[in-house]
Amino acid sequence: MERCVMTCSSSGRPAVSDWRDQASCVGEDPDLFFPLSDLAAPGTEAALARAICRRCPVIIACRTWALDHGEDDGIWGATTAAQRRAIRRAMTEPIPAVRRRGDGLGEESLPE
Repeated sequence: MERCVMTCSSSGRPAVSDWRDQASCVGEDPDLFFPLSDLAAPGTEAALARAICRRCPVIIACRTWALDHGEDDGIWGATTAAQRRAIRRAMTEPIPAVRRRGDGLGEESLPE
């Protein structure tokens, strides 16, 4: 049996392709995607990483993975850690109910 490294599952069969295999960042310097300061990330330190992300065919899968897994470091799917925190907050905030005239909830009628 052939020896499988990284591309085969534990059963020895070829593993299913992962979105990370198609990412534009493969082979790039990882330091580009993990700037020293989150405050600097929207600016100069992260500009190159975000430019690489923007041309990536799997940008949405990458961003979704980072959001789903609570990734709080680095640039993922062209977003900084601060941007992902804001997205997660927005996703968990309750949506205010819109009350309309005559909805039976006891609200006063809106002026016409």
